[in-house]
Amino acid sequence: MKRSGLISATAALSVLAAACGSTTGGTAPTGGKAPAQITVGTLYSSSGSFATSSMPEYAGLKFWVKQENAKGGAYVGAFHKRIPLKLVALNDQSNPETAATLYSQLITQDKVNILVADFGSVLTAPAVTIAQEHHQLLFDVSGSGTTFFSASNPYVVLTSLPTSGVWPTPLVKFLVSKKIKRVAMIYDSNDFDASQAATIRKGLAAQHITPVFDQAVPTSTTSYTTLINNIAATNPQAVLELGYPNNDIAFLQALGSMGRHFPLTFTAFPGQLHALLESNVGAANLSYVYSYGFPPQLAYNSPNAGLGTAAFVKQFGATTTGPVNFLDIAGYNAGVVVGAALRHATSLSQLSLKQALVSQSGKLQTIEGSFKIQSDGAQIGERLPVSQMFPSSNGTTIKLVYPSSSANASARYPAP
Repeated sequence: MKRSGLISATAALSVLAAACGSTTGGTAPTGGKAPAQITVGTLYSSSGSFATSSMPEYAGLKFWVKQENAKGGAYVGAFHKRIPLKLVALNDQSNPETAATLYSQLITQDKVNILVADFGSVLTAPAVTIAQEHHQLLFDVSGSGTTFFSASNPYVVLTSLPTSGVWPTPLVKFLVSKKIKRVAMIYDSNDFDASQAATIRKGLAAQHITPVFDQAVPTSTTSYTTLINNIAATNPQAVLELGYPNNDIAFLQALGSMGRHFPLTFTAFPGQLHALLESNVGAANLSYVYSYGFPPQLAYNSPNAGLGTAAFVKQFGATTTGPVNFLDIAGYNAGVVVGAALRHATSLSQLSLKQALVSQSGKLQTIEGSFKIQSDGAQIGERLPVSQMFPSSNGTTIKLVYPSSSANASARYPAP
């Protein structure tokens, strides 16, 4: 999928600096006396289809706020001091319409200094429009849909994932390396999944490969039996299911109950929410499934901001039950990026915060690797290797299998 080109840091800074004098979010002091606190506003979903992803992301952000406040607050460069953080969090219950109302409330009533999105593209979409309308910078944690980012909107930054159109690039190269030509693809009809499908389609076309099955389904899909039978009829070498966790669970459960087995099965979320997927589909149905590779399996232990992987797993892990997952890290990483914006901005105006992140692009190293953004706020500094779930004495374990620079195991293809 075509994405806007990079501009030089100097040019980006000039554009943003010129804009900093224009109307900004209503909570953005540009000088004078330091505020008593910095208010961070966010949404979370305690129920509904996105709760299993939203709650760990929210937990990671809360952990960052707690850590900073233990130091006296976040360091705010414009005032050369630490200022306590106040977290205002509202429950959207996985409903985009509710989310739209609550994002507006955070800006217009709570007058937050920092606005952080809820999980994923579906719940981030209303925030992108609302934040732009109010000239409020949106710290987009995991809403990686490509349509969120454009040259006309300086009020969004993707903190913790590359745009979803970038995600499958290593996957396509892996399929080609295995000489796989019969690829079946089923994906949800939202921007997050459709942009992945577009990248896969384009990458395969460059190798003169046309998917033998290529179909969009509603994001609400829970029944896959007929779809799987239709896929099986095409005799695929690889089956790619691109959805959210509930889709992955329903798809893998259906494969197991039907006794269907493909040489390669790929779904998007086992690498992010491994424990959730395994508990719902069982180790037998998850064994040898492929996914994307994410922290903490993809470890970064020498950041220049925030905790590294091992330290985070130890410290955050002591505060929670169950294994640390990627979305815990994504929420924490969003906080680290917020901290970098506050540290390097010359004021608390919204475009000054954006300018600070442009200045740190390519310099900031976090628990997720290199923070690097385009001028439109799209994240391009992170890459997602291919992972595979291997049977173990305790269920399954995630190993990185491609590319070789990231791999800690050899891929099993075809799957046993």
